[in-house]
Amino acid sequence: MKIFLDTANTADINANFSTGFIDGVTTNPTLIRRSGRNPEEVYQEIKDIGVQDISMEVVGDKLNMISEGKRLFKKFGKVATIKVPCTRDGLAACRELSKEHINVNVTLIFNAAQAILSAKAGAKYVSPFVGRLDDNSISGLEVVRSIADLYSRQGIKETQILAASIR
Repeated sequence: MKIFLDTANTADINANFSTGFIDGVTTNPTLIRRSGRNPEEVYQEIKDIGVQDISMEVVGDKLNMISEGKRLFKKFGKVATIKVPCTRDGLAACRELSKEHINVNVTLIFNAAQAILSAKAGAKYVSPFVGRLDDNSISGLEVVRSIADLYSRQGIKETQILAASIR
């Protein structure tokens, strides 16, 4: 089991990473910009703290996500995991990036079918949004269980489940 922080607050990351229990960080550039900071400066600061797995979100169409993902990987190296949405373009970007050995986190997973497509596209992580599912009267933990069961039955070992939006 891995534990990821879902924040871009570097003071919180530093305090919690020093416990030795944190395996990675997921971030959101929109929230970083709202705080008045540059996302890439924050990524660098997180990397300098020692975090070895930072999910860096990219947006746009397939080609934009691929080019941004490659650029971020080139700049930040193996600590960069490129975060894409579970959309047609996001899955296509995941497939291309994973072919180049770039780790990808597919987010906005709401069911096991999306998780299977993401694994087939080469995702390192799938992020089912537990809190959003619960908000819509769907058991988020049950979706996580169904994905885990399906991955186990299908022998999918390369893609890990990163439960997200836990409240």
